[in-house]
Amino acid sequence: MSRKYKFDNKNGLYFVSFATVYWIDVFTRQVYFNVLADSIKYCRKEKGMELYVYCFMPSHVHLIFRSSNEQPVELLRDFKRYTSNKVIESISRNPQESRKEWSR
Repeated sequence: MSRKYKFDNKNGLYFVSFATVYWIDVFTRQVYFNVLADSIKYCRKEKGMELYVYCFMPSHVHLIFRSSNEQPVELLRDFKRYTSNKVIESISRNPQESRKEWSR
């Protein structure tokens, strides 16, 4: 996935999509889905994300959002970084996880 989103209008409404590495179905398990949902909640409350529509799929995410503080690049960067780190951490800590090689 590209790391170079182009936000011409910092106050604009944007549609973005991003996927897991190799399109692995990470979000089929409730614990990892919850990490994603909690990250969205945090960004809405603390980072100025105005979320209009979202769609969480097993291996990717679609969002239509706006950054109320006019920093969409930073908002998306922080959201993706935090969420990926938390998912990897959750995979590593889960004793029943059969997909631990993903967290290496």
